Amino acid sequence: MKKGIHPDYKTVTYRCTTCGNTFEGGSTLDEVVVDTCSNCHPFYTGKKKRGKAAGRVERFNQRYGRKSDEDEE
Repeated sequence: MKKGIHPDYKTVTYRCTTCGNTFEGGSTLDEVVVDTCSNCHPFYTGKKKRGKAAGRVERFNQRYGRKSDEDEE
């Protein structure tokens, strides 16, 4: 490797904006801010939320005053 052309790789602090968790890792930046981390991400915590599509459609129709297909007949 040529000397003087590569950025310095150092230990930095990663900060999660969702839960406030901090941990250390390597990067060329001084501080890294992430949106979600393994401490709060639903995939890693096992708290996945699966929305019911039918409930969301009904809520949309009520909000915007739309009638359902059953009411139109």
